[in-house]
Amino acid sequence: MAAQFGRRVVKGAATTAVAAVAVAALSASQAPGVTDTAQGRQSTGSQPSSDPDADNSATGNSPYYTDLPPLNSPTPTPTTGTGTPTGTGEAEAGIPATVLDAYKKAEAALGESKPGCNLPWQLLAAIGKVESGQARGGRVDANGTTITPILGPVLNGNGFARITDTDGGAYDGDTTHDRAVGPMQFIPSTWEWSGRDGNGDGKKDPNNIYDAALAAGGYLCRFGWDLSDKADLRRAILSYNNSTHYLNTVLSWLEYYRKGTHEVPDGTGTLPSGRSDDNNGSSSSPTPTPTSPGTTPPSSQTPGGGGSTSPSPKPPTTTPPPSTPPTTPATPTDTVDHLEDAGTANLTATAGDAFAEKIATRTETEAGKAVAKVRVRFTIVGDTDSVFTGGESVATVVTNSSGVATAPALKAGEKTGDFTVRATVVGRAVSGLDYKATVTARQADALARTGDTALTCVAGGEFADQVELKATYKGAAADGVEATATLIKAADDATANDKGPYFKDADGKTVRTLAGLKTDANGLLKLPKLYADDTAGTFLLRVNTTGGATLTVELKVTAAPSSSPSPSAS
Repeated sequence: MAAQFGRRVVKGAATTAVAAVAVAALSASQAPGVTDTAQGRQSTGSQPSSDPDADNSATGNSPYYTDLPPLNSPTPTPTTGTGTPTGTGEAEAGIPATVLDAYKKAEAALGESKPGCNLPWQLLAAIGKVESGQARGGRVDANGTTITPILGPVLNGNGFARITDTDGGAYDGDTTHDRAVGPMQFIPSTWEWSGRDGNGDGKKDPNNIYDAALAAGGYLCRFGWDLSDKADLRRAILSYNNSTHYLNTVLSWLEYYRKGTHEVPDGTGTLPSGRSDDNNGSSSSPTPTPTSPGTTPPSSQTPGGGGSTSPSPKPPTTTPPPSTPPTTPATPTDTVDHLEDAGTANLTATAGDAFAEKIATRTETEAGKAVAKVRVRFTIVGDTDSVFTGGESVATVVTNSSGVATAPALKAGEKTGDFTVRATVVGRAVSGLDYKATVTARQADALARTGDTALTCVAGGEFADQVELKATYKGAAADGVEATATLIKAADDATANDKGPYFKDADGKTVRTLAGLKTDANGLLKLPKLYADDTAGTFLLRVNTTGGATLTVELKVTAAPSSSPSPSAS
């Protein structure tokens, strides 16, 4: 039986005071400004509103379902009108098999890649419930792809945020405006960088529950958030959809699912039956509402009307409709003509370190006037493993009152060389602005032995002590610094010697040059065991590191004792 869903709202709408810890008390009290529907659910009477900061969320702050969990009632509670009973606790706790599997696999994957995030699969289930009713009750195929695409309303500014097309309709089929897509309701511009391949088919499909669940988990785990911490959990949920009411609704479902869930067959999960845009004139919603004979759509019920199923009378029209459709006012993005650098300094960092400087870009009109509240996307381009803080290669930032968008800090990877960070305006076809960034190799400016024991060996034997060195840079331990060790001919001849001490390779063959060595986290480098051939004398081992540090170590090989002659016979 379909559960009653209340209205769905966006940022700016009035919010209820429902918190996850109060799920068990929902029937006993109501927050100010909240009415009680016939089924005992809470809903708001506010309408969706436009949101200029929608890109600060995964969904563009699109509408969402606000149905609250039942009070774990073991039996159906009949309505007081002629409609159907509400979903029971047992029914609402059921999650379609494939959808549930996707949530649990995403939890496992994030547990390995970002263990500090502590992502619970129940959080993905709570968001999936609020965003799409668990992929329309689990209407997915064997690979986890929804039978038909799940699309949110057109984000054209008519009661919702206005986000002009960013994907050429590739994900949402709309080349004019964007729409939230899939069971986790990502807007195309967010999916572009946060999309994941969760089922290993080589594609990143927002309509696939495995891909979408893993992407949602990655989105919630960025910025180093620890979801076992209440404050970080709230931040993560609000970053998904920036509404206090959304936060409270998700927390309610999170608490509910933590108390216990069970698997139900795909396609049999409870379906939402109400939309926030019923009074908004929109013809699309993230989850179509199926109806069955003998049931009355919830949109015909009077909020707080004690279960009456009679439609509310429409007020008489007092003014004729306009002869021409209203024009949509230009957004700040529409006025942007070009991008300018906002004082970004030289972008250079040593491998593994954070870049000291951040990229700053200013959006300007044709006349050179700064434009605020414009979404600027920063994308890392090139063969590099450098990332922004949080581990992502793309970040979207809204310009401030001075028209400046400052990208998150860059962290250098281990790959050295140049790469590019490209700034573009989301929803506006203007030339991008490229920033060159350089990653240099880790360096050491000093190298020293950790011990002072003389390194000696008998010809044909092996050295008792291994050579251990410590590399430093500006007095601090230099970790991850590459080094080369060579047994050289002389102090003024760095050519590899062809006699004297030697190393052995994996096959036991003689080697007198070792390349690709690297210091450990403490700047230490321990060379392999040294052996001596039958040549006695003093030899030199030279170690060079990236950054110019050099150390020459003396090795002494003494002649093997000669055999004593046998005493002559008397």
